[in-house]
Amino acid sequence: MQVKSFLAGLCFVGAVATSGQAAEHRPSSQATQATLQQLINSAERPEKQKTRDQYRRPLETLTFCGVEPDMTIVEIWPGGQGAWYRRILEPLAENGGGQYIPVLNKSAFPAAVEGVPYGEADIVFVFRAHGFMIYKEPAQTHVNAVYDMLKPGGILCIVDHAGDEAVPQDPEGVNGYVNESHFFMLAKRAGFNILAASDHNANPKDTKDHPRGVWSLPPTLSRSIPGTPARRKFLGIGESDRFTHKYHKPAQ
Repeated sequence: MQVKSFLAGLCFVGAVATSGQAAEHRPSSQATQATLQQLINSAERPEKQKTRDQYRRPLETLTFCGVEPDMTIVEIWPGGQGAWYRRILEPLAENGGGQYIPVLNKSAFPAAVEGVPYGEADIVFVFRAHGFMIYKEPAQTHVNAVYDMLKPGGILCIVDHAGDEAVPQDPEGVNGYVNESHFFMLAKRAGFNILAASDHNANPKDTKDHPRGVWSLPPTLSRSIPGTPARRKFLGIGESDRFTHKYHKPAQ
């Protein structure tokens, strides 16, 4: 059974029973959505980043996750590609009474990270920072650390390259893809309950069998020469197929 079908049967946009209480999937408010759109359209965002909006769908993604300006926001490994989401989330929090805290890839994570208010974060984001799930051992320790960052009732929202569920997860992650079922397992073991899953970052053109895995596709386009049929093929596919999951840390 495909994990998307499994998740569709497991969760829905609404109330999910957790530890005898009801946790509700709440998207960002209309006012926050308007602010996000302004930040996304800002002249201060590089055009190179804006060209990727068609694939990364920042308004839809952040609205689904339920971010609000007054939250304590943690982002795991925001480096790479110009700290793409940081350019939206940091000013959102700074101007809205909240706090944005980046957990850099050179930090001690998953060990305790200085400056992170453990047990107090409202929301933790993981945007394609999949390395800790499959490259670093043990993956479970990293997901457990995210759980510890959140306050009771806090949210984990993750977007990552969706692997082929017909193929078992490669623990070394050579192709860069992460099976939805694999991360769902890690999250459940950490103590999370899933609130919702969305296909708005899905790309059905992605066959997930490329010579360089996800890096064959834009924006990396690894080892394909401009103007060749291979390059045109990968440009035609676009960026990778991605899953979007929203988890909840149960109230104590």
